[in-house]
Amino acid sequence: MAKRLLLVVLLLGFGAWLLTGLTEVNPGEHAVVRRWGKVVAVQSEPGLLVGLPWGIDRVDRVAVEQVRRVVVGFRPEEETTRSDTPGGQLLTGDHNLVNVQLVVKYRVQADKVVEFVVAQPVVEDILTRTLEDALSEWTASKPVDEVLLHGKDAIRDALGRTVPTRLAPYQLGIDLNSIEVTHLLPPNEVKPAFDRVAQAQTEIRTAKNQAEQQALRAQSNFEIEKQRMENETRAYVFKLPRFARADATVFLGRLGEKQRNPAVVQVNRLEYLVNLVDLLSKKGQMFPLDGSLGQGTLESSGKSSTLP
Repeated sequence: MAKRLLLVVLLLGFGAWLLTGLTEVNPGEHAVVRRWGKVVAVQSEPGLLVGLPWGIDRVDRVAVEQVRRVVVGFRPEEETTRSDTPGGQLLTGDHNLVNVQLVVKYRVQADKVVEFVVAQPVVEDILTRTLEDALSEWTASKPVDEVLLHGKDAIRDALGRTVPTRLAPYQLGIDLNSIEVTHLLPPNEVKPAFDRVAQAQTEIRTAKNQAEQQALRAQSNFEIEKQRMENETRAYVFKLPRFARADATVFLGRLGEKQRNPAVVQVNRLEYLVNLVDLLSKKGQMFPLDGSLGQGTLESSGKSSTLP
């Protein structure tokens, strides 16, 4: 009886051991099969994976569509509990301290899932150290004002360019989705002073923006006035020849009427005679006060008189 019971237990245990060779692969997962530590198969389709039992085969299911998250750098809760320098407290180029925390999101590359499985125990450790090194180098090359004022965008852009290149030799099989600066402040001891400086700089930027807006408005008003004057000038220049031609037509009409008027003709003749007498007198050929001239003139008029 005891032997039968032992045999049943052994058979059940053996059956359970055989069942460990069955693995359910869910949608969005890749299964990497390692036999005695060597990768022998990769299943990327969902379904039942049949392999050898536990101890011979090891199956790692990797969610390739999952976005993973790792926190790097400063942790606010450590600033008051630790007596030494907390992690993520970095030195700037002008020898000031800043606390920086990053949240990095990454995904496993579907075509490099084997590399990820092999390196999985150290993936986040290597990623964290690489990010810390790149972050320390960046802050050490910048003054504290630039770090605090522009660091959130500048750190994201700088590390987004350099970190993937530094991770490539490690063959981790991951892609960085995003790098976000979630904490960027000076230490608590000097934070009030930095706040005053930041407030002054904000006021300076506000005054500068207001001055630039006023300059833009003045420039816009100038352009509008300039356009108005140019339009008026073009309109005047366009109308001026027409006005001149109209005035000339009126003048020539009136001049023609005067020239055809008998009185005007007589005046023109008298003016001509006066000019002729003046010209002859200047040449010494006639003397306007000559008695003979007066006598002749008077005689021709039918009167007898002598000019003085």
